Amino acid sequence: MSDEAQGGRVFFSSTGRSLVDEDEIVVLSVGVDIGSSTSHLVFSRIVLERLDSRYVVTTRETFHESDILLTPYSAGETIDAEALGAFIEKQYTDAKIDPDEIDTGALILTGVAVRRSNARAIGELFARQAGKMVAVSAGDSLETVMAAYGSGAAARSIRDNVTVMNVDIGGGTSKIAVCAEGKVVDLTAVDVGARLVCVDDDGRIARIEEAGRRFAAELGIKLEIGAPLPQDAARALAARMADRLFEAMKGGAPSIDGSGLCRLDPLKPGRAITEVTFSGGVSEYIYGRDAQSYGDLGMLLAKEIRARLDGWGPTLERSNEGIRATVIGASQYTTQVSGSTIYVAPMETLPLRNVPVIAPTMALDGEVIDTAEVSAAIKGVLRRLDLGEGDTPVAVFVPWRGSATFQRLDAFCKGAVDGLADVLAKGHPIVLAGDGDVGGLLGIHLREEMKIGSGIVSIDGLELKDFDYIDIGTMLPASGAVPVVIKSLIFPTSAATGTEWQPAPRAVGEAAAAG
Repeated sequence: MSDEAQGGRVFFSSTGRSLVDEDEIVVLSVGVDIGSSTSHLVFSRIVLERLDSRYVVTTRETFHESDILLTPYSAGETIDAEALGAFIEKQYTDAKIDPDEIDTGALILTGVAVRRSNARAIGELFARQAGKMVAVSAGDSLETVMAAYGSGAAARSIRDNVTVMNVDIGGGTSKIAVCAEGKVVDLTAVDVGARLVCVDDDGRIARIEEAGRRFAAELGIKLEIGAPLPQDAARALAARMADRLFEAMKGGAPSIDGSGLCRLDPLKPGRAITEVTFSGGVSEYIYGRDAQSYGDLGMLLAKEIRARLDGWGPTLERSNEGIRATVIGASQYTTQVSGSTIYVAPMETLPLRNVPVIAPTMALDGEVIDTAEVSAAIKGVLRRLDLGEGDTPVAVFVPWRGSATFQRLDAFCKGAVDGLADVLAKGHPIVLAGDGDVGGLLGIHLREEMKIGSGIVSIDGLELKDFDYIDIGTMLPASGAVPVVIKSLIFPTSAATGTEWQPAPRAVGEAAAAG
């Protein structure tokens, strides 16, 4: 993209621009999904327009989808970074995009790609774009949530006013999410996938995952690398996997050969499912969008799943996205300023970069704030977004309502500290970001009343949500405010609502004036 306006639009990478002076912004983005089984990229053009004091997403155009690459391995579970890099370079070339032209994006790592050595090598492939990309290491919970939003199941639950289950079936695992009122209200994941057993072009077994061995052992099937996989054995494996998948979908805790298959807690019983959608690689076969075999059990597994759907009950609906459901279209950068009611101690705590935001549901509008409820809400979201180990700082969005009495401040702060105990234990600061004007009071209470020794950053005047990432800059000497850059993961346009899943934040000028 040039720095000049094209077609009446001024591009995000232009120099000397001021968002407050622009009514329309165009960003060029890339979504990258690298997983245990497959890897791919999506290039998008996002148009944001000013609506009153906010920018909202008005258009998301996907102008290039990459090929689907079977993730290459050099040995064992070590991803071949050189082969992966060559694939990525070719996709940029095919899209006619130079990496430096990308304004923003998201790099999503799942499965074995999350492992330290793999993540480091993959990150080096995107070093040129490090400041622009949000890197997300997604465990089972977060991958399940992303697939639910990316497939359109969450939005469909709003449009149809029903409870929707999305089942994301990949190469090694299946992720099951239950969506109601636009949110994921329950989830689980099981060791069922298309590539638990893989064959080469000659039909000989080339790869066997541990779960594949367990399925085979229960069925009395002998699997050996280099040996042929008989078709009846392949069908039997697919059928047994489908049985165990439906057991999990119905709230059970399936096992195979004496070992449990659940990677997360089973679904809670008693919730009626009205509609079901599928995403992930196997969904392409379920919906008849692909008929090519990739040397795995995908086609057979899809056939077995379709055979069981008619007798289950929920209506099968078509998902918006299949294998690309977890690829995020963009991470949209906007800027807000947190003003005078902030608290930062010590000042060396700032700047912070790429801090994930959590937005727990907390009752902060009553006369009494329940400390235990605040703690449980924070811990619940940390688990759901795979942040529970405390390996990274997190920013808690605080939708404060009502007065700031000592009792209410004390109850909330104690709940927040308890909920963030694992994060604080790893030496990270406590970061609170609210939409009201109590940031300073919360920070003072944490330091002066509770004697919290961790770094404290308590800011306000912001609008944030789950799947936001924020950069908090150092304090501006003239105003005492701090600049905050919000990077919002934008999911593909949903046919269910006709809008992006993106409540856009306030523009710079409005936020600065409010602060």
